[in-house]
Amino acid sequence: MSQTARFQSFEDPSHREGAARVAALRAAMAQRGFAGFVVPRADEHQSEYVPPNAERLAWLTGFTGSAGTAIVLADRAALVVDGRYTLQAAEQVDTGVITPVPLAETSVEAWIEANLPAGGVLAYDPWLHTPDGLTRLDRAAKAAGGRLAPTPLNLVDLVWIDRPAAPRAPVVLHPETLAGEAAAAKLGRVREALTKARLDALVVSDPHNLAWAFNLRGGDVAHTPLPLGYAVIPREGRPRLFLDPEKVTPEAATALEGLADRDEPASLPAALEALGSAKARVRLDAATGAVALKERIETAGGAVDVGPDPITAMKAVKNEAEIAGARAAHLRDGAAVTRFLAWLAREAPGGAVSEIDAVVRLEGFRAKANDLREIAFPTISGSGPNGAIVHYRVTRDTDRRVQPGELFLIDSGAQYGDGTTDITRTVAVGTPSPEMRDRFTRVLKGHIAIATAVFPRGTTGAQIDAFARRPLWEAGLDFDHGTGHGVGAFLSVHEGPQRIAKTGTVALQPGMIVSNEPGYYKARAFGIRIENLVLVEPREVAGGERPMLGFETLTLAPIDLALVAPELLTPAEAAWLDAYHARVREALAGLVDPETRAWLIAATRPVGG
Repeated sequence: MSQTARFQSFEDPSHREGAARVAALRAAMAQRGFAGFVVPRADEHQSEYVPPNAERLAWLTGFTGSAGTAIVLADRAALVVDGRYTLQAAEQVDTGVITPVPLAETSVEAWIEANLPAGGVLAYDPWLHTPDGLTRLDRAAKAAGGRLAPTPLNLVDLVWIDRPAAPRAPVVLHPETLAGEAAAAKLGRVREALTKARLDALVVSDPHNLAWAFNLRGGDVAHTPLPLGYAVIPREGRPRLFLDPEKVTPEAATALEGLADRDEPASLPAALEALGSAKARVRLDAATGAVALKERIETAGGAVDVGPDPITAMKAVKNEAEIAGARAAHLRDGAAVTRFLAWLAREAPGGAVSEIDAVVRLEGFRAKANDLREIAFPTISGSGPNGAIVHYRVTRDTDRRVQPGELFLIDSGAQYGDGTTDITRTVAVGTPSPEMRDRFTRVLKGHIAIATAVFPRGTTGAQIDAFARRPLWEAGLDFDHGTGHGVGAFLSVHEGPQRIAKTGTVALQPGMIVSNEPGYYKARAFGIRIENLVLVEPREVAGGERPMLGFETLTLAPIDLALVAPELLTPAEAAWLDAYHARVREALAGLVDPETRAWLIAATRPVGG
């Protein structure tokens, strides 16, 4: 199997079929008396990466972003996307049939309120919406003079003739040497949390949490080692796992015998009804629990407490084994990325490198690293104007060559058995313009401000997000994405609840891993982002009166000095960059080939030197 086929596809769902598919959906709506249907980019678990059989939004519209919602009415349709995907949506969908709508201008609910006809019934799939999300939709439909109605069958599935089958990847054990804690101990902590909250049971609807709590990994979705399934963990008694038995390997089955009962996924509704009949008070995860789960329990007489799954917070704080694994994974990944950057520096100036070439070559270098399992997400490989599309994904139709005088942005990550990586580097091909150097250096200053931040315990990501933006704000600039997201331990590359963003309300704790990735995007011209992963750690401050925290930078790879304007850096910022590059050089020089080593030494010279 080729490297491309193994890791990343460059094919794009064709928007040329959008009109016919929307027409088929409208026919199904009309047959059932519905005025509209809501199509979120979601599966039954609200996963970031969904299996092929749940890619309903992409099949219907051609839009392949990781977040978005389509609302299809009889005479109009909208695709609401956030700022990351505004340009991408406009390019991928048939705008004669579906109108892309920026979330910053109009929310899903506002569009429904303004467009759903009076008396119209807006249909939805109760497995694809959370209770909070459904409340907002219901309010909007009523404000328009209409109402919501659930459908027993998803209407897209009715017209999706060649819909793929549900995934059945093997469910395997995640070794305790890497997990750092036995599954029985984790489940004990979950029971303690249920007791403290006076709950009778927890429905685990998030596959990430299921994987973490039971020390399992799978492969049901791309890029994240997830087994899709559910669990019910009672305050007393044995948990029940709802996994396709054909997926569970003998080794995993043996380990699970001492932990939980296993059932077919089809038996989940009956188990929820049994909880309801017992008048149990059940926690349902607000972020991933479907309305269908809530209704099963409540209809049978139970009480559903919608709130955070306690596993989410436990999973976010990495233990010593997980931290050691992350450091080891970043060391190997840094060597692979550095080999790629050295190759790019040799080949790109001649105009021979395309965006797809870069992806395939980087994946090839990573494939030679020990214990690579998958890429962590589709690599963002954008040259020139394509780099200005925040979450651009190259396809054969959009592929272009990297040209001298342009910037090239590559945002990528890997899933190793001992850790998950995520790194972005922006490089100049040829001589960068003064504007490019100014913008890049301002992004770098923001990156350094986060990397060197010292803050008291209890500080949230929102409280330090502005550190990354100030150098851009001073020039009347900004970026629309968050500064950082949480990262898992051989799990999701985008993990909550922690994040560095204007909406980051969770306090950062030692052991959490987050990204540090400020950026700048000039539409139709270029994109800039500098991303490292950082580990929250205790920080001693001489004479300090409060416990303080700071960051250890985990990612190891050169930052392009050709784009740095030294006159914009303070002495402290220049010293940080020199120290970081010295660390990169020392860590990686012995892990790369002689040609790459020579490039690495030059690429990590003192700034301005």
